[in-house]
Amino acid sequence: MTRLSSTLKKAMTAIGLLVGCAAGLVLPSVDAKAETLVTALSEPAISITSNFTGADIVVFGTVERDAVTVERPDPYDIVVTVRGPKETIVTRRKARVFGVWVNNDAVRFIGIPSFYALHSTRPLEEIADPAVLSSRQIGGDYLPMRTDASAQDDAQRVSEFRKALLRLKLQEGLYAERTGAVTFLSPSLFRTTVPLPANVPVGNYEVEVTLFRGGALLTSHSGSLKIGKAGFEQFTFELAHTNPVIYGLATVLMALATGWLAGVIFRRE
Repeated sequence: MTRLSSTLKKAMTAIGLLVGCAAGLVLPSVDAKAETLVTALSEPAISITSNFTGADIVVFGTVERDAVTVERPDPYDIVVTVRGPKETIVTRRKARVFGVWVNNDAVRFIGIPSFYALHSTRPLEEIADPAVLSSRQIGGDYLPMRTDASAQDDAQRVSEFRKALLRLKLQEGLYAERTGAVTFLSPSLFRTTVPLPANVPVGNYEVEVTLFRGGALLTSHSGSLKIGKAGFEQFTFELAHTNPVIYGLATVLMALATGWLAGVIFRRE
């Protein structure tokens, strides 16, 4: 009897689930309720030529909600980050020795973004908690900057070099954080314009759009941007990296030819 009762209970449970599904009573999954992002770039590729003075890319998109998603009282917040290819850079500090300024100390930063731009609807501290921003590496303060410094090195010293590196990148226009640069054209449609300076590095870039609401991270979407040289600049760039010896000889011959031609033109009688 006990075994028969257990079998009947399982059968009744299965029938109940089937009836609930048929009647539409089963709750939708969490994924069905979540907001989604649809984003795009105005230009997925940028070509650098001899007269390149910079460019602007427009990142735009829309927030899509499922019909059953519960409306939230807080407005949406968007954070757009553009990261360039990684690089290794050495930050040096000069000191005056016997009246001459020389490099006195240095720290090497490994695998940092060569370009970093952040656009947001509001200040980051108003969008999410520092723990959330740190976990997503959003903001210059939370960028991972690995160094070759040993564990015994002074943390204060490394922090000073990190601040100096960020300051230099900001001065060169390669790092930027622009609050209020993302605007909503409608309750769900947004856009922002990211300027690229003339000295922007070439390579593959990651464009990430992150959606927040009420301090909570809802979703994110990533895209790619390619920046490369074109024409004669691309030819010389590839030659210098694939055949440095030929590139060096060609450069020397070109310099000699230019000097000889200048001597012929400006030769005095």
